[in-house]
Amino acid sequence: MEALRDTIVTVDLGRIGRNMDKIRNMVGPDVAVMPVIKANGYGCGAVGIAPTLMEHGAAYLAVATLTEAIELRNAYPDYPVFILGHTPARFLEHVVDGRFTQTVIDYDHAKALSDVALAKGTKATVHLKMDTGFHRLGTSDKEELLKMAKLPGLNVEGIFSHLALASEQDDWDQYNMLCDAIDYLEANGCTFKYKHIADSISLGDYPEFRMNMVRPGALVFGLTSFSRAHLDVEQCMGMQTRISQIHEIKAGEGVSYDYLWKAQRDSRIATVPVGYADGYPRNMRDKGYLTVHGVKCPTVGVLCMDQLMIDVTDCPEAKEGDAAIIYGDGSGNTMSIPEAAKLAGTNKNEIIARILSRPPRVYVK
Repeated sequence: MEALRDTIVTVDLGRIGRNMDKIRNMVGPDVAVMPVIKANGYGCGAVGIAPTLMEHGAAYLAVATLTEAIELRNAYPDYPVFILGHTPARFLEHVVDGRFTQTVIDYDHAKALSDVALAKGTKATVHLKMDTGFHRLGTSDKEELLKMAKLPGLNVEGIFSHLALASEQDDWDQYNMLCDAIDYLEANGCTFKYKHIADSISLGDYPEFRMNMVRPGALVFGLTSFSRAHLDVEQCMGMQTRISQIHEIKAGEGVSYDYLWKAQRDSRIATVPVGYADGYPRNMRDKGYLTVHGVKCPTVGVLCMDQLMIDVTDCPEAKEGDAAIIYGDGSGNTMSIPEAAKLAGTNKNEIIARILSRPPRVYVK
């Protein structure tokens, strides 16, 4: 479908495929890779990137919510989809009907899903969520986990936890707590196809934590936060727009709401059709920039919902209709996702996850 807007998000599927291959090579053939593509595939478009992940060996496609799972199921009827988050009891019928693998967080939640599955004459595939200290979802009670595992309407395929990544000692304490629970459950007759605790960071920094499944998220998209490991992944996402109009203004004139920015010299100010409703951080005012003809052109004035202004005075060749790079890979004076995160005072994941669906996604290889 034609992208009917100047502001687009480009997604390099070749880079995603290579990143997946590098992750699988790092963890080895005995460790399943379950890429996490929640939040619309970290802004890349979950449905659009899913075939590449399938082709490159994804054991599952993992999402956070039931609605995200349903979107993938409608597009890919037979591929395994894992729901990492909590699905309330009143919606569990959709989990069974959609053949999703569901995280179960305590006995009541597991019992509700078991009852729904039995009423439909089937079993629901689940992974038990153990709280090892993150204190977000799950239970730390081994006896409760055992009761959950024994419910008749559940196919208990796996068990997992999530690291807080507070310190090396805390990480090891969490890992050992999960291992201790698995030992207890297996001694009491439970078997697990999958055991997992490692995310993008810990699968690199702690090879011991890989167990037999890992859950890379940002790493799939070329964003790393390792402290000890290294993997040569490539940023797969870019974002660009085009100049709508250029205004010639005099020194002392203001731009945008409240005239919080005023020109210190005669200036050329370009308007581009991207704003905070597209996910561009509003606090990038007067510190962000877009790249035009290889020149960094700073944002000026208060960012608007649908548009922002940049100073193209130092790019005299800039004209209406020219491309303006919002996010690049850091080459050619473009702003990379990590640089954007630093300027906005947030993390890399938020920068790309906050890009809304309004800009069309354009997939390239």
